Amino acid sequence: MDQPADPTRLIEMGRQALRVEAQAVAALVERLGDEFAAACRILLECRGRVVVSGMGKSGHIGGKIAATFASTGTPSFFLHPAEASHGDLGMLTKGDSVLAISNSGETAELLTILPLIKRMGAPLIAMTGNAASTLAREADAHLDVSVPAEACPLNLAPTASTTATLAMGDALAVALLGHRGFTEDDFARSHPGGALGRRLLLRVQDIMRRGSDLPMVRSETPLSQGLLEMSRKGLGMTAVIDADRRVVGIFTDGDLRRALDREIDIHHSTMAEVMHAGCRSIGPHELAAEAVSMMERHAINGLLVVDGHGVLVGALNVHDLLRAGVM
Repeated sequence: MDQPADPTRLIEMGRQALRVEAQAVAALVERLGDEFAAACRILLECRGRVVVSGMGKSGHIGGKIAATFASTGTPSFFLHPAEASHGDLGMLTKGDSVLAISNSGETAELLTILPLIKRMGAPLIAMTGNAASTLAREADAHLDVSVPAEACPLNLAPTASTTATLAMGDALAVALLGHRGFTEDDFARSHPGGALGRRLLLRVQDIMRRGSDLPMVRSETPLSQGLLEMSRKGLGMTAVIDADRRVVGIFTDGDLRRALDREIDIHHSTMAEVMHAGCRSIGPHELAAEAVSMMERHAINGLLVVDGHGVLVGALNVHDLLRAGVM
């Protein structure tokens, strides 16, 4: 019968694995030099795509590196080296560059396609743990991702070596996006379907209430009618406007509570008597994320949307932002 697991031993083994992998990544810092700069130049001068290739665990890491490149402004895809020998090398075209990953630097499937890569004139970057290997010697730039030991206690399972390789790929991607001046908007265009893309791309005008859904009353409107407008539109507030639809104030649920505390007569009082002048507003072309920031900064639940002349064009509240996935 299996013995119960010792929690203390399990925790310590996990900590030791993290220590080994952290040391492997930290060791890369001082290794970055001329070869890293040469690899960056190859990738920056690439007029096609960066084709990343590797077998086994190196292949899994290569797939992630290619995805990171692609989402940060460097067109890239992963090519399985075994499939490359059976027709997929046709994916490699003039103007492409190749990033080959192999801990030993002697992976047979990569060495098989190496002459064809050379014949096509594609610049080759190698990431290996063996600077004397065939792949390292044949590369136009070699990045040393060697580690003294794997995190695996048997020193067999690729752990620290794959972590170091992944970190080196991230270092390349960050250096490239920094040189290119890659922006948040550029990143969002590569991630339109996720929460990040929505946060970075959505504008206030994309989610604001407008038209018949927009609560508004004149300053001379009786408070009782203002309350009906708030109730019908369901925003918890109403804009107070002048004859030219310019915003002169706002009336919210909070203003209503304060008015009732003052025992205001809702039938004979006007909106001008109870509204809050100098209210917060935002432009329709501002990012929805800025609306979130304003609401958090001023501890409010809604905003009026006005154009450059102070004319009311929309309104939104926290629930609109939540539905849009911005919060």
